[in-house]
Amino acid sequence: MSYPPPLYDGDTGEISASVRPGDAEPDLVYPNGNRVTYLAAGASTGGLFGLYKWEFSEAVSGPGAHFHRTIAESFYILTGEVKIYDGRDWVTASSGDFLHVPPGGLHGFRNESGAEASMLLHFAPGAPREAYFEGLDRLARGEEWTPDEYDRFMAEHDNVWTD
Repeated sequence: MSYPPPLYDGDTGEISASVRPGDAEPDLVYPNGNRVTYLAAGASTGGLFGLYKWEFSEAVSGPGAHFHRTIAESFYILTGEVKIYDGRDWVTASSGDFLHVPPGGLHGFRNESGAEASMLLHFAPGAPREAYFEGLDRLARGEEWTPDEYDRFMAEHDNVWTD
């Protein structure tokens, strides 16, 4: 495997880095207390990847088995325990555990521990997952969608459910 083609062709580099302090407020707080921080949205990385911090509250939550056709997704557990579906079984992942799911790979995640947990979610390429997370928030807050609206939303955000 070789390096991809250059994405920058300058000779001196440029001042373009961004910093997000670790104590910054999350971008989204769900009614159940789960929090999402947009560390590097796909739009800010030129579509290369998206990186999000997902913080679970004590509430049982998380998506069941599904797959994506257009993006790979990776999980890195920061704290606590998270159940991860690897396409075969639900396994308990804890701090330092990593799971990579290529496009088409069956996966899911959920917090069933009764305690807080956190993880990093990485998507490549950088799809606009913020709109997906925000749509889930609207659903959690009671916004009613017809079955067709729900199906269109999931298709638009490349979520194919298998449960």
